[in-house]
Amino acid sequence: MKFCIITHNIGRNDGQGRVNFEIAAEALRQGHEVVLLAEKVSGLPGDARQTSILLKPPAWLPTRILRDQLFALRSIVALSRVRATCDAVLANGFVTWARCDINAVHFVHASWVRSLNHRWQLKRDARSLYAWLYSGLNIGLERSAFRRAGQLVAVSRSVAADLQSPRMPKRPIRVILNGVDTVEFYPAPTDRQTLGLPHAVPLALFAGDLKSPRKNLDTVLRALPLVPDLHLAVAGRATGTPYPALAAALGVSERVHFLGFRRDMPAVMRAADIFVFPSRYEACTLVLLEALASGIPVVTARCTGGSELIDPDVGIVLEDCDDIEALASALQLLVTDKTLRQAMGRRARTLAEHHSWPIMARRYIDLMAQTAKVQETAVHV
Repeated sequence: MKFCIITHNIGRNDGQGRVNFEIAAEALRQGHEVVLLAEKVSGLPGDARQTSILLKPPAWLPTRILRDQLFALRSIVALSRVRATCDAVLANGFVTWARCDINAVHFVHASWVRSLNHRWQLKRDARSLYAWLYSGLNIGLERSAFRRAGQLVAVSRSVAADLQSPRMPKRPIRVILNGVDTVEFYPAPTDRQTLGLPHAVPLALFAGDLKSPRKNLDTVLRALPLVPDLHLAVAGRATGTPYPALAAALGVSERVHFLGFRRDMPAVMRAADIFVFPSRYEACTLVLLEALASGIPVVTARCTGGSELIDPDVGIVLEDCDDIEALASALQLLVTDKTLRQAMGRRARTLAEHHSWPIMARRYIDLMAQTAKVQETAVHV
């Protein structure tokens, strides 16, 4: 069969891009043909069955809004040239004005903009106004894209719930959780000192885009004074963020280790005892699965997409992502009970093995193949 995938980036170093990279790679392994409409494609092996149509925005075009619109318009023309030869077309959110057979939903702007932690709710300035306009525009664009799609796929149950909007027609929504590389991420002893981390202390890890208050590092830092033996490693660029100053004001600077952007995240994961990530909004974050695959227990929040995977055997899910005392209690429990922590880590690894990238990719490919068969049957009826 021949499948078309439309998304901005396809590669290993981007969440949505990684999902589509793995779908394309698995489709090629199975002998299918793949057409990729994207701004950038990287990492896929050269294959005669792969066609990449790159729709790069001009360097002079300002703002993500305009670049997205140009891509969406150009993708109509590009798709029209290959549509007749493709058995199924997979889009990702609002990326094109063309109708697609399947739309994989990785983020719902209507849910994020309602959050009290949206930038517009926190501070009224020029950047906040742009964030509000960007979110508002994307709400309308996404709803239009979702209505045009033949089928919707949500990357978590929380995203599926977000899609059940009064403004959206009632329809079945399939859930396909994101995957994880269980070869790259695995449990093993790690020399912390080579990573610039302290030896022989309980160590939690936080990883994410520190420029976004949505990731909720501030609540983690505020919980740290209540867990006096715990050290915290923070992976992400902290320059220009308020978090080093906040750690100093809370008197925990000596126990917070800002690591900057890291390309060795598998090793950093293996060095940690706990992964803490009570994000205020996520669709289905890859780092939760990477922590599970690394064999460490997870502390997260109900509003963090993918938290449905975290049962009491592998971690702790907070009902309120901003509840400092509840977060501190969860961390303290895991710090003081090493046996519990290790048991959770072993079960976490087992759970991750059921959510590998190939398993996820095959679910998408099976869905595209089923869609193609249904459409072929309809044509011949």
